[in-house]
Amino acid sequence: MSTSVLLLFLTTFFFVSITPGMCMTLSMTLGMTVGVRRTLWMMAGELLGVALVAVAAVVGVATLMLEHPLAFEVVKYGGGAYLIYLGIQMWRAKGRLALTLDGNRPPASRKALAMQGFMTAVANPKGWAFMVSLLPPFIDTTQPMAGQLGMLVGIILCTELGCLLLYASGGKTLGRVLGRGNNLALLNRIAGTLMAGVGVWLALG
Repeated sequence: MSTSVLLLFLTTFFFVSITPGMCMTLSMTLGMTVGVRRTLWMMAGELLGVALVAVAAVVGVATLMLEHPLAFEVVKYGGGAYLIYLGIQMWRAKGRLALTLDGNRPPASRKALAMQGFMTAVANPKGWAFMVSLLPPFIDTTQPMAGQLGMLVGIILCTELGCLLLYASGGKTLGRVLGRGNNLALLNRIAGTLMAGVGVWLALG
């Protein structure tokens, strides 16, 4: 695979990844409420999901799933409902992701954070459709598949991680500005609204 092709792929995926979407909104929301360090667990789950979708897109599994949309229904609506539930809890200043009135953050399960990221990535039909349309044109059928796929997925994960960190850091900064004194209730409501919004987006997307 030539350097020019890799640069074209990197540029294309960067602009797609940096555009606000479900995963970026989730990263910003968690950055506001649990901080960048703990949001890394969500990112780990999200990146695993993105890698799975990318590999499946190339080997053809994605095409089969897109032809049978019912395969998405349980995961989509289940994941969306869970995120909406978390958003409502955060709005009410309850649950593990909400900020308490004294500024302390209740512990959020690493596994729960990772599962949020994984489910959001895997249950996004637009993500599947995008991988199906983007990846195959960059694959040279005359060259070994494994090496090319590994390189492209590596670029995807590095780009995605950079964008997730950017959004989480922005969320943390916003959280610091709003998380003072009486602003904690507002912060919880903003974060809860964003979280619920991601859930609706996931279920209806």
